[in-house]
Amino acid sequence: MGKPIYYSDKFLNSSLEKLKEIISVKFSERQPLCFLHSFGCQQNVSDGEKIKEMLSRAGYGFTDAAENADLIIYNTCAVRENAEDRVFGAIGNLKHLKEYRPDTIIGICGCMAQQEKICEKIRSTYRQVDIVFGTYAYKDLFDMLCDVLDKRKRVFNISENSDELCEELTQLRDDKVKASVPIMYGCNNFCTYCIVPYVRGRERSREFTAVVSEVKELVKQGYKEIMLLGQNVNSYSFGFSNLLREIDKIDGHFRVRFMSSHPKDASYELIDTIIESKHISKQLHLPVQAGSDRILSLMNRRYTVSDYMKIINYAREKYPDFCFSTDIIVGFPGESYEEFLMTKKLLKEVGYYNVFSFVYSKRTGTKAALMVDNISDKEKGQWLRELLLEQRETAQRINDKFLGITKEILVDGFSTSHPEYLCGKTDEGIIVEFKGDKCLIGEFINVKITKSMNWALLGELA
Repeated sequence: MGKPIYYSDKFLNSSLEKLKEIISVKFSERQPLCFLHSFGCQQNVSDGEKIKEMLSRAGYGFTDAAENADLIIYNTCAVRENAEDRVFGAIGNLKHLKEYRPDTIIGICGCMAQQEKICEKIRSTYRQVDIVFGTYAYKDLFDMLCDVLDKRKRVFNISENSDELCEELTQLRDDKVKASVPIMYGCNNFCTYCIVPYVRGRERSREFTAVVSEVKELVKQGYKEIMLLGQNVNSYSFGFSNLLREIDKIDGHFRVRFMSSHPKDASYELIDTIIESKHISKQLHLPVQAGSDRILSLMNRRYTVSDYMKIINYAREKYPDFCFSTDIIVGFPGESYEEFLMTKKLLKEVGYYNVFSFVYSKRTGTKAALMVDNISDKEKGQWLRELLLEQRETAQRINDKFLGITKEILVDGFSTSHPEYLCGKTDEGIIVEFKGDKCLIGEFINVKITKSMNWALLGELA
């Protein structure tokens, strides 16, 4: 695959003007409203914000209620089949709404929509859906809406133009404190359990200067946390450590986080860059997935446990309080209980402050789906409970270290468990809850830690 073509969005103007003209006639007495819901990962949320920005250009407003919308868009996830089931359930629920309001436009986009079999299923079974477009077709949105509004056509666009990237499609952001910035799209790794390379294509990196300029502008606007996004940020074409160092030069009081980071490409240089920086959080989400070399090989992860531990040990030698989080798949096809115990042992050895663990479930279209899965759901559930118990004890030990210490917290909202408390995170990404005025939301403040739990810290304003 060749170098990405970085095109301007100026060519969209003719399509946009045509769409605005159609909308002005069709909705002459009011503003049309859109309901957009993004399922899945932060990359999907970011894509949804780009779609909202495009729609706002065309004159759409937004609503939180699908029944009030003139345009309903589900931005879908394909990582797990139960995610697809939820989307089909949501689409099915819209059938009666379409009968009651036949002019309502219903659109399905994102990773799930990029799959041809899904596209055909929607075409034949879900007649209430007007637009289906995949992960490459955002730039065609104005034209697709024109066809539906003006010609009452059903539109299906799952074309793959993976050599193209638009640097001028900005995002209509829902959050005023935290902002995501995609730095690359797609994935070249083809882990045997993962559908992402098939629905998001091969890796394409955004221009170095475009990413830095976007972060500068966000900091200027007052954003306090920037999340750099990519399926594997470590393989960013122009050097991920170089990008981090350039972003770290930006003046202001802000934090930088990133995800996801593939262990096979994580380097000592990356660790050094994080530790030596002013703005980059001293934590790393490094998905290990399993603690057995044989299972890692079956997953096509292309590193061993020993390789993985070299990065962990290097970071801790240079910065003892460096925090790691990870992803774990429990019950991969062919995994034995003894191999699962290796994963438990790894958790204890590394000491993760947070673990995102999942029971393996078959994903049609991946190589792992063809493997013999001889582990019962009951066994997988038992293993997962064992893993969670181990992690609770580890997280409690880590959080106990913060007792009596004053930490800088970025306050991002109200606690979901204690309505009278505010909630934020430390530089390490650990949740802290405390009593305080809502005017502190969006600010960096100091909190003295007074209580430790296995999932969060409690504190008081210092």
